Amino acid sequence: MLTINIAIILPFLAAMFIIIFLRNFRQFHIGWLVLLIPGLLFFLIFQHIPAIANGQTFTNQFNWIPSYNINFLTYLDGLNMIFGLLITGIGTLVVLYSIYYLSTDQSLISFYIYLLLFMGSMLGVVFSDHLMMLYVFWELTSISSFLLIAYWYQRKGSRYGARKALMITVLGGFAMLAGFLMLYVVTGTFSIREIIDSSAMIKSHPLLLPIISLILLGAFTKSAQFPFHTWLPDAMEAPTPISAYLHSATMVKAGIYIIARFTPVFGGVEFWFWAVTSVGLFTLFWASLTAIRQTDLKALLAYSTVSQLGFIITLFGIGSLSFHPNIHVDTNTILYTQAIFAALFHLVNHSTFKGALFMIVGIIDYQIGTRDLRRLGGLIAFMPITFTIALIGSFSMAGLPPFNGFLSKEMFFTAMLSLKEFNIFSVESVATLFPVIAWIASIFTFVYSMMIVFQTFFGTYKEHPTANPKEPPFGMLLPPITLGLLVILIFFFPNMLSDYILKPAVYSVFATANLEPFGTITLWHGFSKELMMTIGVVLAGVTIFLLRSYFKKIYILFPQMLSFDTIYNRSLEFGDWFAKEITNRYMTGYLRHYMAYIFLVFMVLLGGSLYFLDAFSFTTQNDQSVGPFSWILAGTIAIAGMSIIFAQSRLTAIVFNGYIGFAIAMFFVIFKAPDLALTQLVVETVTTALFLLCYYFLPEWEKVPRRINWVNIIISISVGTIFTLIALSVNSGRLFDSISTFYEHADELAGGNNIVNTILGDFRAFDTMLEVIVLFIAGIGVYTMIKFKQTKGASKIED
Repeated sequence: MLTINIAIILPFLAAMFIIIFLRNFRQFHIGWLVLLIPGLLFFLIFQHIPAIANGQTFTNQFNWIPSYNINFLTYLDGLNMIFGLLITGIGTLVVLYSIYYLSTDQSLISFYIYLLLFMGSMLGVVFSDHLMMLYVFWELTSISSFLLIAYWYQRKGSRYGARKALMITVLGGFAMLAGFLMLYVVTGTFSIREIIDSSAMIKSHPLLLPIISLILLGAFTKSAQFPFHTWLPDAMEAPTPISAYLHSATMVKAGIYIIARFTPVFGGVEFWFWAVTSVGLFTLFWASLTAIRQTDLKALLAYSTVSQLGFIITLFGIGSLSFHPNIHVDTNTILYTQAIFAALFHLVNHSTFKGALFMIVGIIDYQIGTRDLRRLGGLIAFMPITFTIALIGSFSMAGLPPFNGFLSKEMFFTAMLSLKEFNIFSVESVATLFPVIAWIASIFTFVYSMMIVFQTFFGTYKEHPTANPKEPPFGMLLPPITLGLLVILIFFFPNMLSDYILKPAVYSVFATANLEPFGTITLWHGFSKELMMTIGVVLAGVTIFLLRSYFKKIYILFPQMLSFDTIYNRSLEFGDWFAKEITNRYMTGYLRHYMAYIFLVFMVLLGGSLYFLDAFSFTTQNDQSVGPFSWILAGTIAIAGMSIIFAQSRLTAIVFNGYIGFAIAMFFVIFKAPDLALTQLVVETVTTALFLLCYYFLPEWEKVPRRINWVNIIISISVGTIFTLIALSVNSGRLFDSISTFYEHADELAGGNNIVNTILGDFRAFDTMLEVIVLFIAGIGVYTMIKFKQTKGASKIED
């Protein structure tokens, strides 16, 4: 099916079209043209919902590098359809929002090019069925997000945040690449579907734990999980449309997609369960606690995003228990509906209310000129529509009815409470602790949600010199209004989303046709434990919100020196200092030192490897005898080479060096290669003349006392010995027939009797042509420098 391939390639083609044809186009806001791309892609993916809901899947293959089993494989099922709809749907709203948010005097061309590159990369990640293809797009998301975060590169914070995000996510990507290569070693395939089918073999392989660790490192760094969460708050230096797109709906969900996609492979493994669940739950708690201390609205939303991502990942960790062979069907029913299903449900819900909240914060910053909660207040009287959307998004994030976040949060509580029913992986030991941590984190979530609403829109309005306290243009309000309406519609009609999108996605994870355990989503479950926990969240949250000025003193217990931002910055400072120290030690400015380092490394690595591999083995039985003239010639070359060291003048050294070159030409004559001998004679003559010309302009030779440097002598002898041993070993260890026998038929193959000329003119014609091109380019460079120097000198004379 070509639709998915088109969805991946179209953003890249659109970006290329803008670069080529619209680079200097300034007639109108180019965002109106870019808006067509995500809108069209959303429609292309949306039309497959009925087929996917009926259990169909779509695949397509395009051979890329078949010799290495690397092909352009795409796959569409219920799981990646959710991500595809979010990437294109939220992307459409973000582009519309950015048309009004960004002024036309900014570098809009670059902005939309980066945005399209990121969109195509994200679609490539979720629709790839080939590990190497997925990894390529994975790193492209890191690169394009770096460009988007650093869009306002004039700001120091933007550059810092972009570098931080790139460093952490790319290092995680390298770890994930190693895990993918290990999967290939174990399974012999790069296809994700085939890897899922080989899950039993993978779980019994000795590389299982390293594979899980490396893949989770990639997922955790991209999804900003503890302790890699520090990059996301600094990435808030990006323009608000980027924050709404990358850091709420798309890029941070890439790690969640990896965990969801590989849950069928590693689900039921104890290490996978504890790593995913514990990291997700602690991230949920820590980030929600940290969010309360924030005074910048975007920073608050950044930590809330980290917390909500931990919420979703925790559910996937609990849901992975469903793949344990000791889980029986009745218990499986609970995990189906309350873990994987709830994770995907909250994935959609989070994208709607968090995308709306980011856009609202952008509107406040755009109209008021500040995001500082300490300088905001009383905006409800001036911006009632903005307040309404902020109320909907915040209350949904807090898990209150009648908003979609309430439904998925209740399922989260149910999944946490269900842990006590399992007696695998010693889960019963944390069956009480996990729900308590989740409940406390939900309290903090409620508190920072109330901070957004009440500290921003209630109280006394504070005047600002640049403030324009009124609603923005309707075009800027339309995207968050759309997301706010979705928040409410999903609450009242959750089963439409469930039947057509969520259930097929869970079916893709579990690969089972039995959809009965899902049932329907109901708005009222009676006075259950989950409802009691929600009431407790509200009561405790209201209390902490009213006493938050006292509660914030708890952060005194956490020294700033031990914060992860400080650790990150100190590690960079140490790395910079260490690199400078090492560099200053070997960058002495003397060529002889650099040559010594190169030769030492050469001896240790190459010589040591050949020694331990027992590769130094040779015989001289089949070698031809060496005549007396050859021995005399070799001896004179050795004497001339050693004499250069003791030469008392430059002219003497040049003469000895020239003799070595001419003597080598004599060897070519002995070996019956007159063409090479003639070439060597010409080159050596020209080189000797150039040496004489260059040294003519140098200062006079300064005679200084000579000291014997035994280190250099040892290095020289060792390098010569290793080269000699390698040459003898290679000559004696031929595994194949010599290629020279092929050239013996040069007259038949190329029509030439001179083998050397035939090799240069026919067999190596392309190589020879490239060598000529290199010389031609060098000649142009020399000519240009000469002309530039002459022109520069003439201009000075004129001045």
